[in-house]
Amino acid sequence: MDIYCYFCVLLTLPIDVMFLYTDFSTFLKKYFEFKVQKLSVNAGFSCPNRNGYIGYGGCTYCNNQSFNPDYCTGNRSVKEQLEDGKMFFSRKYPEMKYLAYFQAYTNTYEKIEILKRLYEEALAVENVVGLVIGTRPDCVSEDLLGYLSELGRHTFVLLEYGVETTDDALLERINRGHTFDCAAKAICLTARYGLHVGAHLILGLPGQAAEQMVEQADILSDLPLETLKLHQLQLVRGTVMAREYERYPSDFNFLSVDEYADLVIGFLERLRPDIVVERFTSQTPKELLIAPDWGLKNYEFVALIQRRLKERCTYQGRLWKGRMD
Repeated sequence: MDIYCYFCVLLTLPIDVMFLYTDFSTFLKKYFEFKVQKLSVNAGFSCPNRNGYIGYGGCTYCNNQSFNPDYCTGNRSVKEQLEDGKMFFSRKYPEMKYLAYFQAYTNTYEKIEILKRLYEEALAVENVVGLVIGTRPDCVSEDLLGYLSELGRHTFVLLEYGVETTDDALLERINRGHTFDCAAKAICLTARYGLHVGAHLILGLPGQAAEQMVEQADILSDLPLETLKLHQLQLVRGTVMAREYERYPSDFNFLSVDEYADLVIGFLERLRPDIVVERFTSQTPKELLIAPDWGLKNYEFVALIQRRLKERCTYQGRLWKGRMD
């Protein structure tokens, strides 16, 4: 019996005992014996393509309000934000531990002395057991990676890079201000320092063909990535891209739920099987979202992907052409 037929036999098994894809909760269980929850932090940073260092206006799709919890404001201390976040979760999960998620803007874009103070302020908060740091690939130095590597000897540290696309022309169009080569080098350097490293990728950017989106799985699989977040393109109020849409609507092709699910499955099939897929979708507050409005919660889309993978007898890495060392 070949592997494909063998996998089809597994259709009789419940989803939770089948391998469909490598999920984030399974990844966290390798490092923690208890439940952990990310708590977002807005430390008041900016971005080099926002403040004039390499450009103005920021990424064309970005409105930080679309993913920042209400308690996250840059005029409150890191500790205050984390304590508020803990209060929300501790009512239901009193034994929960937390990862401080430096999420808003570019969280390594500051003098290293200031970064150290903010990161250590977070780690000093009771029940905070690690850091997740969202940043740009052009905003990390070896000095910073060395410091984070030392932290990583006794606490969990994950750097998440906004890769967004592997296509340099699209990176220019969305005003990222860096190339994919820059992202690849930052990921490799971070891994060499022994740090956990992840990436964000947007599917459905203007001008992206479906095959081009799926091919990115091959490219990312060649990098020493541990985690990956996928995001469907969402048009958000208050962004440069929203204004572009008003002027050139034909440049945009928003995917339906079914189209995006098929795209994600094709992507997963070609993705290296040990890369942890942390999420498949983003969820923008309804008052900020222009399109596409699917009316689905993230967990509902996850259930849809799991069901379709099972129905199609397929799984992450089935068409991956590499080899695990």
